Amino acid sequence: MSRIRSAIVIGGGIAGPVAAVALGKAGIEATVYEAYQTTADGVGGTLGIAPNGLDALAAAGLGGIVEPVGTPITTMVMRNGKGRRLASLGSPAGLPSQLLVWRPELYRALHDAAAHHGARVEYGKRLVAIEQRDADPDADTAGGVTAVFADGSRASADILIGADGIRSAVRSLIDPAAPSPRYVGLLGFGARLSAGSVDPGRIDPTGSEMHFVFGKRAFFGYVLAADGSGGWFANLPRATSMTASEARAVGADEWLRVLREAFADDRLRTVDLINRTDPAEFITVGGMEDIPTVPTWHRGRVVLIGDAAHATSPSSGQGASLAIESAVQLARCLRDLPYPEAFATYEGMRRDRVERIIKMAQRTNSDKAAGPVARVLRDLMMPIAMRLMNPESFSWPMRHHIDWSAPVTPAGAPGAAPLVSVASSSA
Repeated sequence: MSRIRSAIVIGGGIAGPVAAVALGKAGIEATVYEAYQTTADGVGGTLGIAPNGLDALAAAGLGGIVEPVGTPITTMVMRNGKGRRLASLGSPAGLPSQLLVWRPELYRALHDAAAHHGARVEYGKRLVAIEQRDADPDADTAGGVTAVFADGSRASADILIGADGIRSAVRSLIDPAAPSPRYVGLLGFGARLSAGSVDPGRIDPTGSEMHFVFGKRAFFGYVLAADGSGGWFANLPRATSMTASEARAVGADEWLRVLREAFADDRLRTVDLINRTDPAEFITVGGMEDIPTVPTWHRGRVVLIGDAAHATSPSSGQGASLAIESAVQLARCLRDLPYPEAFATYEGMRRDRVERIIKMAQRTNSDKAAGPVARVLRDLMMPIAMRLMNPESFSWPMRHHIDWSAPVTPAGAPGAAPLVSVASSSA
């Protein structure tokens, strides 16, 4: 059995609170340390929780927390800018529908659930260094790890988990040569539509469908309820990336104008949704990014989960679900194995799966940014490919099941690197 009794979790987004709850279920006390001063309430667009994400939440004892804030999506309908229906994908047989959720509402649900389960979250804690120490039997001292924060405070535990996202400080501290996020060639935007924003007589409500438009110059997705409420997102091809702050500096009014022009030649009423958007509800993501592979997932008593270990672009529709899966699987491994074997086994469970999904998202990004010739080929081939496709070729990521009660045995994976002490360059 594992001797791990306490954990520091860096990052209070999606993976962090789930990890804290799952660790608690495994008998490990966890505290989440978040760099921001408050929760992310009111910040962020939509994301999907796929059936595998719902399954993982249930395994951690968090089943049912997302459904009250999610909209079931049973079908994804794809069209080109001329309105031609290219394909539709229904929910895989035997699985629940994916849920479309607004990121702030998901954050709130996860943080409320973590608090209910006794996990503590501390805000305003920006990590600047990690110190690790070996156990010393002669001195009767246990090994452990200490997180050092920018405000001068420190926290110690048996292990530290980096759940701090695609620009993970933990990842850089355990591997200064770790790859940086890669721009995928698309800028991301979105907006929430309040009831009455859109006249249903002009655009048909989507019901439980989500509609995707491969436009002439950009990609558009939307859902629309009967009362005119809903939301949309757009991916705009651009040769060079922009940070979120750079993109926000351009201003909502200017970006809405750019997007109207991008979709002006398309026959579907995407421009109507853009025109009905309140600039105050407009969301600018900046450059969409991924990391194809992260060589080092763990070092000593430190391990990565979520986007810190396996960042996929939003086009995968799996980012949140994979983060939840990894948090739960790591907790299972730490429940049953000493931490070096637990970290290696966790990586062995996860790496191939997540990197395969990252590659799938790369193909989707290419379709969204297709040029004139590639658009013609895509529109010709996609309907044929969908008719001939084995449904499992797209549904396999969603069929992943976690059996919490099953014991974990050691599996082959790259071994943990030696214990080290590391500090950021800004410390």
